[in-house]
Amino acid sequence: MKSSIADAIDTLFADNDKSNSPGASISIVKDGNALLSKAYGLADVEHHVPAATSTNYRLASVTKQFTATAAIMMVDRGKLSLDTHLAEVLPGTPKYAHDVRIRHLLNHTSGFVDYEDLIPDSQTVQVLDADVLALLNKVDTMYFPVGSKYQYSNSGYALLALVVEAMSGEPFARFLKKNIFDPLGMKRTVAYQQGISTVGNRAFGHSHTDTGFVRTDQSVTSAVLGDGGIYSSVEDLFKWDQELYANQLVSASLRQQSFTPGILNDGTHTKYGFGWNIEPYKNIPSMYHTGSTRGFRNAIFRLPDQHLTVIILTNRNEGEPIELARKIADLVLAQ
Repeated sequence: MKSSIADAIDTLFADNDKSNSPGASISIVKDGNALLSKAYGLADVEHHVPAATSTNYRLASVTKQFTATAAIMMVDRGKLSLDTHLAEVLPGTPKYAHDVRIRHLLNHTSGFVDYEDLIPDSQTVQVLDADVLALLNKVDTMYFPVGSKYQYSNSGYALLALVVEAMSGEPFARFLKKNIFDPLGMKRTVAYQQGISTVGNRAFGHSHTDTGFVRTDQSVTSAVLGDGGIYSSVEDLFKWDQELYANQLVSASLRQQSFTPGILNDGTHTKYGFGWNIEPYKNIPSMYHTGSTRGFRNAIFRLPDQHLTVIILTNRNEGEPIELARKIADLVLAQ
């Protein structure tokens, strides 16, 4: 990579590289090689631990592409189909959701109410995926008729985690480790469960206040796995990016459906596949996902025809990594 581009990228991350500043880890992948992998700032401000390319950040909604892959692995193995009704495979599915199919959960067209809006203000104990199903059973309405609209739904991805558990017969976190992380050599990646697993080289989330950055690492929704509970590093996500070309885990045809926009009941196309936003960038096919949660902002941006991917993980509750990823992609494509 040209030094001028590397310098320009350093400038983009200058705020992350200040003393006592939460950090960032980035990886730029081109044609199967890491053009640049670099870290800035601190993974842990309180203890002044520097960020590294091996630092594990909470992925937040970047997790959804792994949950989607786990679900389509169940399809690949004949445990269900994309058109299987949720109620057929998940005991306790609300009666009002009888028309919801697996594909509706994957492409955010189910109409399920977002579980965050159902958590009591007095809640202090962290919500788990199974609690999401219980919360949905306390209401009797959907946002809209199934398949009629697109609306991003964390509830749907928590339910997908429960489906994978029901179909595989093992906890979701264990399924991910055994069937995705370990086969790909993603040794540092984990669907984190407090008291059950640990996160090595962990970045802690931070938020900016008038007196500086303070740790804001967890909330009542942080323990839900299916919609955002994975921790990973840019080094491991490099391996994940390469799998998206190789299709070692699922058939090429199913993977291609992940990268295909959903279709509403009236034939309208959405801009979301299975765990991926799908829309052109400057007339170039692109796919991306962001992740934003208490103390973390992340993005993975892929231009598959150019075999170019930009991965940005940060442990601060501000900034727009997807915009930085696009700027970096522009710099690489222009060289």
